[in-house]
Amino acid sequence: MGMIYNIYCDESAHLEHDHLPVMVLGAIWCPLEKTREIAKHIREIKIQYNLSADFEIKWIKIGPAKQSFYIDILNYFFENCDLHFRALIVPDKSKLHHDDFGHNHDIWYYKMYFNLLKTLLKPGEHYRIYLDIKDTSSSDKIKQLQNILCNNSYDFNHEFIERMQMVRSHEVEQIQLADLLIGAINYAVRDLKTNAAKVAFIEHMRKHSGYSLQQTTPLQEKKINLFVWEAQER
Repeated sequence: MGMIYNIYCDESAHLEHDHLPVMVLGAIWCPLEKTREIAKHIREIKIQYNLSADFEIKWIKIGPAKQSFYIDILNYFFENCDLHFRALIVPDKSKLHHDDFGHNHDIWYYKMYFNLLKTLLKPGEHYRIYLDIKDTSSSDKIKQLQNILCNNSYDFNHEFIERMQMVRSHEVEQIQLADLLIGAINYAVRDLKTNAAKVAFIEHMRKHSGYSLQQTTPLQEKKINLFVWEAQER
């Protein structure tokens, strides 16, 4: 039996009519056997900064008062060889024309998640995929996504992708880490400069990754793997 990996997914600006131009889907993945150790270490960093172990890490919370804390969380991500991140970036949702392709936003959304995850799934390994709860229809959506991923891998008995389920982000450190990195990518792609602490975080992320965070990285990149998806022009 191959290794079992946990994949933790989150998203930013994924709604069709939210008036936000950039959408980012992202995933943190690590070996199952390392998940508790990673969560424990992240909680310990929280406590070192006099935060509750239950404090929820979120991109929107970054500010001058917690800049050092968030930089240390980022350092931990880069220092831990078991943690990896991949993001799919849609730089301009206004260019989407679903009717031209005979589908709606939900179907397109599944296709994007498929493109995010398919390169992470390796033959012989096993995966458990967790997504942050967004709405009451989320459970139906992930069943459909699991079927699409399994069928693409000829995993009709769901042995390859063992599990796909919704979780609450405040209970799962790896989902919180995904939210943090996704937020940074979205901010970088939009080239925003309004929050000095967020700018510092992004510059630190650029320095350690060696990438601009605005362009597609080499496919084999495992630490910060980015794919920019461009809508077809009419």
